[in-house]
Amino acid sequence: MIARGAHGRTGRLARFVGLGAGALALVTLLGGCDVGSTFGGFGWPEGGVTPQANRMYNLWIGSVIAALAVGALVWGLIFWCVVRYRKRGDQLPVQTRYNMPMEFLYTIAPILVVCVLFYYTAVVQTDVDKVRNDPNTVTVEVVAFKWNWQFNYRDGIGEDANTVASTLGSSDVIPVLVLPTGRRIRFEETSKDVIHSFWVPELLFKRDVFPGNVRNVFEVESIDQEGAYVGRCAELCGTYHSMMNFELRAVSQDDFERFLQAKRDGATTQEALAAIGEAPLATTTEPFDTKRAVSNFNPAGGE
Repeated sequence: MIARGAHGRTGRLARFVGLGAGALALVTLLGGCDVGSTFGGFGWPEGGVTPQANRMYNLWIGSVIAALAVGALVWGLIFWCVVRYRKRGDQLPVQTRYNMPMEFLYTIAPILVVCVLFYYTAVVQTDVDKVRNDPNTVTVEVVAFKWNWQFNYRDGIGEDANTVASTLGSSDVIPVLVLPTGRRIRFEETSKDVIHSFWVPELLFKRDVFPGNVRNVFEVESIDQEGAYVGRCAELCGTYHSMMNFELRAVSQDDFERFLQAKRDGATTQEALAAIGEAPLATTTEPFDTKRAVSNFNPAGGE
């Protein structure tokens, strides 16, 4: 009896060791490849252009892998129980009650999983929301209105700073927000009328723009890649909400300084863009047709 018991315990220990080794091998395998790219980001947009965007992406990929691992374990245990304890006759199998180790495991394990996810979520969220109030930060005041954008380049942070250059969108011209790569950027948001939302998909981040005295603020450590990125309003704000677009144009720091100087000298945004060798008009989106033509209105005396 003692020998059989010892053999049983040895067998269970060997199985647990095998499971642990398999889990370790799986983690090592997953760590050696770009799981997110292999599976299309598991539904999360790829191609973030800021450090914060990459951290949020990594958090999502890690959370999905953890969820899949837990799901595989649970389904594996379910099918094992179905096969192992399938009915073999009219006699009931031995009933197990008050198994404290098992009850402890299935009570504490989910709590630990949730705590770990909460911890990493709080760490990433705190990092994304962090503002440093550094005077060397490039500060842009984002002013939303129905249904377009104005971007004011400021000489400091807060409402008391001065606007040194500005870009105003219209129904005929998409506003282009020019920003440098490799520098910390601060967005200060306000609205002239209703709630809007500032969203550049490549930032993997959006923030509401409120009217009144509310001034939403967020910062990005840097934009890592030069390029043109479409921006949108992500809040249902009225008739032309879906057409309230802008473009974020990321350029080198030298080109940004030249662009800003041209704006200070009185050049339009299109002229300043052309001066640094950039396309003068937005390339990622087009102006919308307001359809405000005579044909859209009843002629005088009409029905």
